[in-house]
Amino acid sequence: MQVTATEIKNNFGKYLVEAQTADISITRNGKIIAILKSFESDKFNQLEKLTGIIDLPKGKKKATSRKARL
Repeated sequence: MQVTATEIKNNFGKYLVEAQTADISITRNGKIIAILKSFESDKFNQLEKLTGIIDLPKGKKKATSRKARL
């Protein structure tokens, strides 16, 4: 979906709701200047990109306090 910067300014709440399900391109003078997108969908996209790149430890080590180590 594409909307003008003026339209976003005048109806921001409406487009926040819309952005939860679809990216919104914001234009000024016919050129795209920004994209409003869902945080949740972007978070999952980033996680998918990292899958296999970062090796997560199999188990967590117990954290010990400094006093217990002394």
